[in-house]
Amino acid sequence: MKITILTLFPGMFQGPLTESMLKRAIDAGILAVGVRDIRDHARGKHRVVDDSPYGGGPGMLMKPEPLTEAVEAVRRDSEEAPWVILLTPQGRPFVQQVAAELAEKPHLTLVCGRYEGVDERARVVMDDEISIGDFVLTGGEPAAVVVIDAVVRLLPGVLGDPESAGSDSFASGLLQYPQYTRPDEFRGSAVPPMLLSGDHGAIARWRRLQSILRTHRRRPDLLQGAGITQREIEEALALEETEGGA
Repeated sequence: MKITILTLFPGMFQGPLTESMLKRAIDAGILAVGVRDIRDHARGKHRVVDDSPYGGGPGMLMKPEPLTEAVEAVRRDSEEAPWVILLTPQGRPFVQQVAAELAEKPHLTLVCGRYEGVDERARVVMDDEISIGDFVLTGGEPAAVVVIDAVVRLLPGVLGDPESAGSDSFASGLLQYPQYTRPDEFRGSAVPPMLLSGDHGAIARWRRLQSILRTHRRRPDLLQGAGITQREIEEALALEETEGGA
C-alpha cells in the first residue's frame, strides 16, 4: 500500500513513521509513505496558505489554490489513482469497518485540515471525508496517524500474529474480552480458572461471553450491530454472577 500525506507540518510525522509497527511495515516493503508540504503549492513570496473567511467569523481558512493543486499533483504523479481523504470533523465517522474498507485501497492520500477548516471549493477534489471522533484537534495530523495505524495493521504480513487483528476490540463488533498473562496471581487477584483449564472450546465460549458482557456494560450501542441475541446477553450476565465479569 502507498499512503501520501498532505500537510502544513511534515515534521509531525517523523516520530510515528519511524517507530514500532509502521516502521516495520515500511522496512518490509508492505507500506510506502510520502509526506508532502501543502505550502509548496502556495503562491507569492510568503507562500500564504490561509486567509480570513468571507462574511466574517473567527479564525482563518485554508485557501483553495494550494490545497487543490497539492491534490492534483499527487494524482499526476501516481500510477494508481489515489483515494483522497480530507480529515475533518464534518466527515463520516471512522470506525473499524471503514478501516477495513480503506485497507483495500492501493493508494490513500490523507489531507490534513488546519485552522477553522478549508475553503468549500477545495472539497471538489476530495473523494472522501473522515472524522475520527466528536472532539476538537488543532489539525488533521493526529487524525492522519490514527487512520494510518488502524488501516496498516490490517494489511497482510504487518502483524506478527495474523489472528491478532481479528480479536481486537471492534473487529467483531464487540469490545475485547479481559486478557491475562503471568503471574497467575497478582496482588491477591488470580487469573480466571477457565483460562488455565486447557479446554480451548470452553475458553473461546468464555471469551465471547466476556466480550458480550463488557460491551453490554460499556458500549451497549454496539450490541445490535454485532448481532447479539438476548439469550447471549442473559448468559453473559449469568456468568458475571457466578465469577465476576468485565
